[in-house]
Amino acid sequence: MHVDIYTDGSARGNPDGPGGYGTVIHFQDSQGNLHKREYSGGYKKTTNNRMELMAAIVGLEALTKSCTVDLYSDSKYLVDAFNQRWIDGWLKKGWKRSGNEPVKNVDLWKRLLKAMEPHVVRYIWVKGHDGHPENERCDFLATSAADGDNLLDDEVLC
Repeated sequence: MHVDIYTDGSARGNPDGPGGYGTVIHFQDSQGNLHKREYSGGYKKTTNNRMELMAAIVGLEALTKSCTVDLYSDSKYLVDAFNQRWIDGWLKKGWKRSGNEPVKNVDLWKRLLKAMEPHVVRYIWVKGHDGHPENERCDFLATSAADGDNLLDDEVLC
């Protein structure tokens, strides 16, 4: 099955403010009917990059069987990690970047890699705030979650 996942993350007062993620999933069933699912969540204190990663994680973890996935994001941080193969270097170096600096958000990168395992995922960059309907919807979900009540603790940052 082919699935399109659209994602966005947001943080108010990045890096120490509230943040949220938004994810929209589109897929067609065997009769050709389009289905759409939306996910969002907010955190008390987080970063934009962590929310970008969470949006992708939530989308992939929502899939119940192996899929071919086109994952759309306006985050170069997320998309370039795979398309520029940064992740391969980080893994080879034991989660170190150039200059032997530790990779940030290792907990979420590991969770994302695990969520990707049963799927074939292609990362596609879209320009943010440029009128792309699904990206705009994800932005709305992410910012609404960041501004909402019942925010969760980001265990790494709290």
